Amino acid sequence: MKQVIWQTVSAKINDMNIRNKLILLFLVGVVIPIMVVGLFLTNELKANAVKDAEEQAEMNVERVKQRIDEVLKGPITVANHLQFDERLSDLVNTTYENRFDVLQAYRAYPDVDYHLENHPEIDTIRLYVDNPTLLNNWTVIPVDNQMNMNKWYEKAEADVGFHQWHYLQDETQDNKFYLSLMKRINFIEYNTFGLLIITIDPDQLQTIMQQETHQTVVVDEMHSIVSSSNLKLIGKSLETIIEIGSQFEEDSFFESKLNGEPVHLMATSLFPELSQNELRIVSMVNTNEIVGDAQRLSRFGMLVTGMGATFALFLIMWFSWGYVNRLFELSSTMNIVSKGNLNAKVDIKGNDELGQIADQFNQMIEQLSFSLAQVLEANEQKNLLERKQDEMKFKMMASQINPHFLFNTLESIRMRALIREEKEIATVVKQLGKLLRRSLEVESKLIPMDEELEIVCSYLDIQSFRYGNRFVYRIDRASSIGQQLVLPLTIQPLVENAVSHGLEKKGDSGIVTISVKWCEAGILIKVSDNGAGMHKSREEEVKKMINDPLERPENRIGLRNVHQRLKMHYQTDGLRIETRENEGTTISYLIPVVKGREEEVQHV
Repeated sequence: MKQVIWQTVSAKINDMNIRNKLILLFLVGVVIPIMVVGLFLTNELKANAVKDAEEQAEMNVERVKQRIDEVLKGPITVANHLQFDERLSDLVNTTYENRFDVLQAYRAYPDVDYHLENHPEIDTIRLYVDNPTLLNNWTVIPVDNQMNMNKWYEKAEADVGFHQWHYLQDETQDNKFYLSLMKRINFIEYNTFGLLIITIDPDQLQTIMQQETHQTVVVDEMHSIVSSSNLKLIGKSLETIIEIGSQFEEDSFFESKLNGEPVHLMATSLFPELSQNELRIVSMVNTNEIVGDAQRLSRFGMLVTGMGATFALFLIMWFSWGYVNRLFELSSTMNIVSKGNLNAKVDIKGNDELGQIADQFNQMIEQLSFSLAQVLEANEQKNLLERKQDEMKFKMMASQINPHFLFNTLESIRMRALIREEKEIATVVKQLGKLLRRSLEVESKLIPMDEELEIVCSYLDIQSFRYGNRFVYRIDRASSIGQQLVLPLTIQPLVENAVSHGLEKKGDSGIVTISVKWCEAGILIKVSDNGAGMHKSREEEVKKMINDPLERPENRIGLRNVHQRLKMHYQTDGLRIETRENEGTTISYLIPVVKGREEEVQHV
């Protein structure tokens, strides 16, 4: 039976032409196995990538959760302290005869200021009480003076004293919204209560959120975003930017949509101590980032299917063995052609695929002969063009200005200025010549600090000539630093930046200070100005630009060049930028050197 089946299959295969045989063998031996294995590997890799992303997101969210919980402990501690503070109870429940008595009572109770000084995470503390004899000092606030306190008080009356966390407006801060702790404080002795509101400093939360690589938000029970790694999202409702399902209320990792793009969300709950409600921390990871690596790794699966392709090749060769004689003739002719004989022709009879290949091969030889002639002609034209380009380069080199000619010309100008008693112009020309000579002669090797500072002085003297009395400069350096070897042209670009960008728009009284001093780690160099400074957004833009590892046209400025050179040579963090708008900028960097002893500072 097996033999009959095999004979039937063999007969069918023998009746097929080569094209159909090769297609069939390729499908059976290569395409189908590659598809099966590829799909399997891709799905496995995607599953592993999602699992790894889930674990990473869970760790990130847990880290944020712990750090935010630490920030919230301070307000909770303060709230617990104020709840049992008898002096506070007496303060807010006393009926006062006049304003002077109220002010005296406020002065005698400094605890709120103490808490604000010792808990930087707290922005404001407010206590709303029903006592019309009190004065509103933005800390103790009589309820009668507030138009929108009815709902708060109704909620406080029904509360048993647990902490509640809400995203509330603070009328003491231009009605801006803050994450706030709301707690009812019961004054048992007076049978009254007050509503305590403690707002959290948003900068404390932002410091935590900005350290996250993935977009992360903190929301209250109403899904209002109280903090986010993306500042534009703060204050928005989470439901407006992502699709929230039933899974959001659970601590889980699930898929959703962010602005129409697929994302994976990791949501977890944060229950601060004695809290009646929860905060939720949500980390959003773009799905394409997760599966992108998996898709790239899935290509590795192609290597696994190489054996299948090899096996398919073996089958193809086996089925084509019947045509070996005709192929041998074709191969022999091709070998002759490969040695340069383009007059050879293939003589294979038949109209099957091999016959068609032979005809096409003969046509190819004819086209090749024609193309070869065109290539030879093109090469001849190319060689002629290259000779002309070489001649052009030689002429360009011959027309370049000799640096000695430039320096001699500057010296002639300086001497002519001295003869005409134009001492200031002569001095500037001398400094310009010195600056140009140093710039042209400088190499990648290290130079003494004195030489580097000499370049800086020449530049500043020239700028002083330009700006007149609009700015002055001062150089403070340690006396023993002069012979210390440093990278060339690292201070001058910083000084140029200070003058061009810092003092350009300043009318007068501009000051540029260069400080070169010893520190524990080596030599600390600072270049400061009292000019325009930078806005926070521009500061972040400059820091991002100088740390960009790619060479972009918009990044080609002196600061990035100096920053990258310092990082590569000294293995340090490079430039450090400190700036305040309308107050000035300080750029500093460290040269690691083992300092032998403390030195006096020399003022130049």
